[in-house]
Amino acid sequence: MADDTTPATPTPSSNPLIGAMPHWVVRAIALFWAGFVVLWILQGVVHALRGFAITMLVSLFLSFAIEPAVNFFSARGWRRGPATALVFAIVIVATSVFIVAIGSLVVNQVQDFVDKAPSYLDDIEKLVNDKFNANVDFGDLKDKLESSNTTNDFLNNAATKALEFGITALGVLFQMLTIGLFTFYLVADGPALRRTICSRLPPDRQAQVLRGWELAIEKTGGYLYSRFLLALVSAAAHWIGLSLIGVPYPVALGVWVGVMSQFVPVVGTYFAGILAVVIGLLDDPVRGVLALTFVLVYQQVENYLLAPKITAHTLALHPAIAFACVIVGAALLGPVGALLALPAAAVIQAFMSSFGKRHEVIESGLLADPVPRYEKHRSFRLTKRVPKS
Repeated sequence: MADDTTPATPTPSSNPLIGAMPHWVVRAIALFWAGFVVLWILQGVVHALRGFAITMLVSLFLSFAIEPAVNFFSARGWRRGPATALVFAIVIVATSVFIVAIGSLVVNQVQDFVDKAPSYLDDIEKLVNDKFNANVDFGDLKDKLESSNTTNDFLNNAATKALEFGITALGVLFQMLTIGLFTFYLVADGPALRRTICSRLPPDRQAQVLRGWELAIEKTGGYLYSRFLLALVSAAAHWIGLSLIGVPYPVALGVWVGVMSQFVPVVGTYFAGILAVVIGLLDDPVRGVLALTFVLVYQQVENYLLAPKITAHTLALHPAIAFACVIVGAALLGPVGALLALPAAAVIQAFMSSFGKRHEVIESGLLADPVPRYEKHRSFRLTKRVPKS
């Protein structure tokens, strides 16, 4: 009798690898790939809506800045719609008058500066080579600036660039109108919008939301108004100061310093003032030194006299925090993020100061400046002279 030793074919259920696999592995793999697909779709949606999100963010902060003025008129009997339209009209008219009044002066001075740029390059080249024994040559750059073909090339290319410029201008105009429309409705229908949001929340959360909204309006509006006022004062002061010193292009330099000093924290004033000092040095070394002195003196006057009074009722940011916020905002959203970084930081700091929990600070030498050595000796001498009772 033959012994049948042929091995049996293993069935799927008897495979040790399949039998050892837990049942949840297949489900986990399916969930992983489903989550990957969902995240991929969400990434595309977020990328597609990025422009719309930036538009809404700009509109929200503009509404925070405009609402105090609208509330001013609303408290005096105006309806919110006409009050918002009036504020928009005031802003548009003021901006147009400023551009018409200052724009022509700035353009003329900038054009004059461009025309004299080759001579300035000659002066810089001579100064660097004589003082530092260098071999700097700006010949190619001067040839490009002095070439008459530059203007002709620009005029010849203007026709071909007209269509692209028109499309870009229409896109910018459409975006500005979109931002203006959303801002108008956020301000005009602000109470109704807040009432709709609060109707979905319990009473304790309603109080927190309304308090946060109030802080955002107060700090954003106050911060932006104070920045614009300081920029206006800085521009006017530098315009007058540079004119008295005799530095060329005082209007353009004054506007440049005013804007840069208030909307680029910490280094804005010095970065903008360098241009005025360089132009003064090229025109006359004495004027350059006087321009440098004026920039430094005005910065101290602004820091210790003007800024504390103007920003007394607004939120003052630490310079290091402000500078870091601008860098982060520019990295996230580009130029728009850099402009919105300061009011956003002001609102966040207001939230933290209002809702954050505070604790008593312990005593430590790291929490105060060290006492100078001469103060210790003086205190010891005064204590030693006190007669004993």
